Amino acid sequence: MNIRRVPFDHPDAIKLNDQVQAEYAERYEDEGDVTPLDASMFAPPFGLYLIAYDERDRPVATGGWRTQDENGEGYADGDAELKRMYVIPEARGLGLARRVLAALESDAREAGRTRMVLETGSKQPEAVALYTSSGYEPCPKFGYYRFHELSLCYAKAL
Repeated sequence: MNIRRVPFDHPDAIKLNDQVQAEYAERYEDEGDVTPLDASMFAPPFGLYLIAYDERDRPVATGGWRTQDENGEGYADGDAELKRMYVIPEARGLGLARRVLAALESDAREAGRTRMVLETGSKQPEAVALYTSSGYEPCPKFGYYRFHELSLCYAKAL
């Protein structure tokens, strides 16, 4: 597996983002994650976006982090927010999400961030299992979906 830094608006990132949005829409019977995001949020040193490619150079997994600090949405100074973690269905179970997550945590730590936070949903048990087995613990809700009943928020000290 080859994990590469790419801009959030890279064609492969857009393709995988469309796929994860379709999965969210199906699971939650809505329009997907409408959290406002743009490519500048993932530009180093204030964030990072990664894509894992397989041996045929096919994009199979993705994830990113963006800087967050204390604001009216419940973030704290030093936060790095995990976004758009996704593995295509045919590549699941290979440990790709765990590898991307570890790379993102390392990069955020090197950028001076002190806590990784994420929001997922109760209809994503695979995500919850990944994060809790990786040391994430439930935390007070934050972000765009902080008032949504299906929202689950987690944090891990970096």
